[in-house]
Amino acid sequence: MKKNDENEESKELENSNEETSENVVQEEHTEEKGGQDEQEEQDVSDLSREELEQEIIELKKENDKYYKHLQRTAAEFDNYKKRVSKEKDEIYNLAIGDTVAKYVNVLDNIDRALAIENADEKMLEGIALIKKQMLEIMTSLGCTEIPTVGETFNPEVHDAVMHIESEDYGEQQVVEELRKGYKCGERVIRHAMVKVAN
Repeated sequence: MKKNDENEESKELENSNEETSENVVQEEHTEEKGGQDEQEEQDVSDLSREELEQEIIELKKENDKYYKHLQRTAAEFDNYKKRVSKEKDEIYNLAIGDTVAKYVNVLDNIDRALAIENADEKMLEGIALIKKQMLEIMTSLGCTEIPTVGETFNPEVHDAVMHIESEDYGEQQVVEELRKGYKCGERVIRHAMVKVAN
């Protein structure tokens, strides 16, 4: 029985010692942390108000510098995207125009075929349908015939190969189309060949 009492007493003593040592460690840690906080407060208090204001000014300047750099970079990238998009559109339009230009002479031949006298009606209907389909394809690509007869002569789209003196028409008015002209968007694929009144 005595042994049991002694064992219990030794266990209680050990537990008490452990709790005491834990409390001592916690207090030491708290003291260390408190010491660090006091040191940081001391460091901050050592800086004068003028020094802090100067540091804030320098940080603002650095912030402005990086912000302006970011703005310039964003503007440059935006301009780059616009330039690339414009170049792609130009290349696309050039490719369309070059392709359509190859078919313009085919349309001329179709018009000549349609102008044949005493040709078979069914054959002419078929040729007219082919021409219609080609013109629809060209229109879907943004290409159209250049207006001529009745229009005022425009050297940007018309090529005057003949002139006539007549009071029946206005000055510089196109009176006859000798060869069709085509354009894709604003690009002239082929100037219209015309006769102009003086």
